[in-house]
Amino acid sequence: MRKLVAFLILLLVLGVILDRVAVAGAQREIATRAMAVYDLDTPPEVTIVGVPFLTQAIAGRYDEVKVDAGAMSVAGVRLSSVDFTLYGITAPLEDLVLRADQLDMRAERVAGTVVIPVATLNQKAPQGIKVAVAGDGLNVDGEITVLGQKVSAKATMKIELVKDELRFTPEKVTLGEGIPVPQPERFIAYTIPIKNLPFDLKVTGVKVVPEGIEVSGEATDVPLHN
Repeated sequence: MRKLVAFLILLLVLGVILDRVAVAGAQREIATRAMAVYDLDTPPEVTIVGVPFLTQAIAGRYDEVKVDAGAMSVAGVRLSSVDFTLYGITAPLEDLVLRADQLDMRAERVAGTVVIPVATLNQKAPQGIKVAVAGDGLNVDGEITVLGQKVSAKATMKIELVKDELRFTPEKVTLGEGIPVPQPERFIAYTIPIKNLPFDLKVTGVKVVPEGIEVSGEATDVPLHN
């Protein structure tokens, strides 16, 4: 009886080891594909959620895969982090092994977030204007040039999503030097394009975070191939 119990324990341990080896290989493959598709400098961190992995592989369905792609540039905008989760990936094991190049691998849904860091907000802002996070909002401070004269200016920023861009519009503009400036907000307002997000995510929300601006998005029935 003791030998049988020891044998069963050994099988269980071997099963766990094989499972972890298999999931590590799958995660590396997903990371390699992501590097090629999105021209990343380093491989993303991929986590296939759920155990045992082999059961999911045999069933041909992976319930949840998390991908941390790190920093990247999208449509000329530098992002400090790109994280997304793929749900309900269909990939029959036989097709993966025998017909990988023909496999129409898809995810039922993808949800993700990207962060536009403060450094990028400042890079895109009008010359002389500095952007800073203030709680759940943004403040700007700096100088605007009007008719050859520099005028100090401060304002809070209103953030709106308009089509494929973020629009930053100053509110409560305060000018220094006592110089009157008609419509001073026009010297401070600017936009940042938000398009070509991974997996063609459609923007669902925008909020200020300590690192900058976090943009969230979702997509459904997403193909996972070039």
